Amino acid sequence: MRIPIRSQYRTQHWPFSCSLFFSKFAEIAIVGLQASGKTSLVNVLGNGQWSEDVVPTVSYNLRKVRKGNVTLKIWDVAGQPKFRSMWERYCSGVDAIVYVVDPHDQEKFDSARFELQQLLSQSSVSGVPLLVLGNKNDLEGHATTKELIQSLQLDKIRDRPVSCYSCSMKSQHNLDIVLQWLSGRGH
Repeated sequence: MRIPIRSQYRTQHWPFSCSLFFSKFAEIAIVGLQASGKTSLVNVLGNGQWSEDVVPTVSYNLRKVRKGNVTLKIWDVAGQPKFRSMWERYCSGVDAIVYVVDPHDQEKFDSARFELQQLLSQSSVSGVPLLVLGNKNDLEGHATTKELIQSLQLDKIRDRPVSCYSCSMKSQHNLDIVLQWLSGRGH
């Protein structure tokens, strides 16, 4: 019996036992304002370790991470103002966009909303699923998920699936939910 090439059939059409022999792949772009925890997210996903000493990303970092039967190709894109014009380039053609926000730094919410709206208005990223992460929920005084949804106007986004979670890379709170969401983008 000839087994079809994986590109002809998606794993989800096969019985569960067959899916153990195939792996999924997802390309993810992680963007957000500077110091929101993007690189910490990539580090925790990659090696399970959080560090206080993270050097700000210049331009971008590319990392491949394997979790179970899913390989994630992750673009960690710098968040400083001079690099934000590059976000569209790295978000175009990906399976998902992860937008990381520091919910403790509520003074930057207007800027975070503006930059997210600028990115999502680009036709090259139309329809790409969006995951918004309120990172650093281990700090007191952080915004709740509901407050993030309101502040970033996520409830007004209609052209793509949108999810929003509160998490902490330091304590790894809700990391399992983030991994499950990312794995669900695999094909």
